[in-house]
Amino acid sequence: MPEDFKSGTKHFNVGGVVLDRPFRIRRLGHFGLDVYDMEKSLPWYTDLMGIKTSDPIDFGARLPPDEQGKHGAGVGYFMRHGTDHHSFVLFPRRVRIQMMKHYNQKLTINQITWQVGSLREVVEGTQWLKDVGIRIARTGRDNPGSNWHVYPLDPEGHTNEIYYGIEQIGWDGLSKPRGMHRRNYHDTPTIPHRSEYAEINEGYADKVSLLDGHRHTEKIEEKYDVGGILLGRPFKVTKIGPVRVFAGDVEDMTTFYRDCMGLKITEEIVWNGHKCVFLRANTEHHSIAIYPLALRAELGLSPHTTLMSFGFQVGDYQQLRDAATFLKEKGVAIKKLPQELFPGMAHNALAIDPDGHAIQLYFHMEQIGWDGKPMPAELRPKIDNENWPTSVQAQGDSYNGEVYLGPWN
Repeated sequence: MPEDFKSGTKHFNVGGVVLDRPFRIRRLGHFGLDVYDMEKSLPWYTDLMGIKTSDPIDFGARLPPDEQGKHGAGVGYFMRHGTDHHSFVLFPRRVRIQMMKHYNQKLTINQITWQVGSLREVVEGTQWLKDVGIRIARTGRDNPGSNWHVYPLDPEGHTNEIYYGIEQIGWDGLSKPRGMHRRNYHDTPTIPHRSEYAEINEGYADKVSLLDGHRHTEKIEEKYDVGGILLGRPFKVTKIGPVRVFAGDVEDMTTFYRDCMGLKITEEIVWNGHKCVFLRANTEHHSIAIYPLALRAELGLSPHTTLMSFGFQVGDYQQLRDAATFLKEKGVAIKKLPQELFPGMAHNALAIDPDGHAIQLYFHMEQIGWDGKPMPAELRPKIDNENWPTSVQAQGDSYNGEVYLGPWN
């Protein structure tokens, strides 16, 4: 962390509210992984997990002509669980290594992305991040997705993104047609900027075909009754996160996410002598957790990534049970770790993807109220994560937090 960074040394007016930095993260917006085996990983996330593709992106075409085709398939995918254009992305690792040789090559997390409430927060936040000495990868606006952003790097090289706005995909399932991708920005925009409405009107005037966008095709039979809706799998991913990362320096990483990004520490634990820190963006107990790198081998997780796990929340406890059974029947390895490592979370399991990344399936996250305090550990329900009952007792915050209102398909 830059030595001159001190939280609270200056106050900023953020939408009429005085804060210590010129932006406020509202939620974890999306997340991405670089994978070696796209041929296996893509159907794993789409067919098994139910995550829909919203747009492809060809990284291979960005390589120098003499390098194209030498590093495997170059197409990556923006993906979604709801109406945001993307909440999850899969990019081709071998090609990305060639493109981004200046980044930490040991990382398979390609982005940890946080949503703020306005374009002004992105613009003024960009300057503030530069002023306090945070390394910025880039800023501007890309397509597909249409979100304005700035990319600060954490102390161990993970690319974070702070963004405003993102394309919404509606009832027809079509992404914005390429003809509407009228301009990318490779620098911070001047504000105030014209609205999305005005940009789309420009596309209408130029006769852009509205049916040229990408639409995900479901490849499996809808045969499972999930809350009264037929789906191709017996569960629905309704929320993404939390992110769990292994870090060489837990204190340094905690300082970055607390003092620079503005997340709040909810809880710290010590497990088998290892200090672990849990930080939140909104009311959820944690949206990112930081664990010492020494724990990775001890827990038997893949040594090729700093990702401990990434969360997919499902609709309810019954869906969680059904998801674990469904995935086991499909040959997916399901791993359960000590419950003490997940304060604030009820029953959960890690599904191991084809590249060895752990995807954490769960249904409930403790919510933090007005006083900013987590539930005392002695009052939490006792979770035996190795033995799941057929039903569980409701908690005071059951079904609270960021709610997915559907439709599920």
